[in-house]
Amino acid sequence: MITKTASYYKKVSNEPNYIFFIKDYFSLVKPKVMTLVVFTAFVGIFVAPVNIHPWLAFVSIFCIALGSGAAGAFNMWYESDLDFKMLRTRKRALPSEIIKKTEALGIAIFLSFISVYVMAVTISYYAAAFLAFSIFFYVVIYTIWLKPKTKYNIVIGGAAGAFPPAIGWLSVTGSLDVLPFLMFLIIFMWTPPHFWALSIYCLKDYKSAGFPMLPVVSGVKKTKEQIVIYSILMFLVTLLPFILGYFGVIYLFLSIVLGIYFIYHSLKVYFDNNKNEKKSIKMFLYSIIYLYILFLGMIIDRLNLLN
Repeated sequence: MITKTASYYKKVSNEPNYIFFIKDYFSLVKPKVMTLVVFTAFVGIFVAPVNIHPWLAFVSIFCIALGSGAAGAFNMWYESDLDFKMLRTRKRALPSEIIKKTEALGIAIFLSFISVYVMAVTISYYAAAFLAFSIFFYVVIYTIWLKPKTKYNIVIGGAAGAFPPAIGWLSVTGSLDVLPFLMFLIIFMWTPPHFWALSIYCLKDYKSAGFPMLPVVSGVKKTKEQIVIYSILMFLVTLLPFILGYFGVIYLFLSIVLGIYFIYHSLKVYFDNNKNEKKSIKMFLYSIIYLYILFLGMIIDRLNLLN
């Protein structure tokens, strides 16, 4: 087992490097994932048909960010032993024993309570309940139940990352509608090809950890087929907000261009016979950019409609 060493915290002097120490604690909340969560939640707030005071919008986003961080910390706490078996995650703070598991669990519980409580007393009980359920879904349904037991973990578990825009919308309007459901559905369909591309690239890691990811259980070829299928389905789903009249031609243009390029990436992955699977990691990285730009297009289109 890797043990914590003083050299991790040192640069030149013998004093601990507290900047690295703070970064380790911050890494528990999975800041890269949190950024995407916050952005999609903001879009849910922005496109809602009801105005909200900027301070309340900030509080709502803040609570969603804390809830996302809590879910991430729970995930790292629960999977720390498995993370040690994977080269991609072995240097994380918990498998490296830089941070104790009890500390990570305490942080996760604290952030969960604060995020839900503040959302309840400041925004609404409905939004708080939805936020609490999203944390529960990611931790219990996805991390503890689905991920270690079924190859469909990402298909079903993708709902966990699709909740933020719906929570953002709910915090503004107090109720749900078709548009937040479509935003949920877009992320839900986006998650499998996004994550399967990564799982192909990190296949050896997932085998070592014993996660029954689709390429581990059904093979790489079958996974690549599913990536193409889901990419096409996702593209069709992204057209629905325009077809149903929620957005205009700006969104339509972006959804078509981005979606076709997404499918192009999926086909490159499908026909890639190289063992290094570099096409897969390229698709994974593009998929992140794709979702940011697509949801940014919703904001731009809504601004254009308002003018």
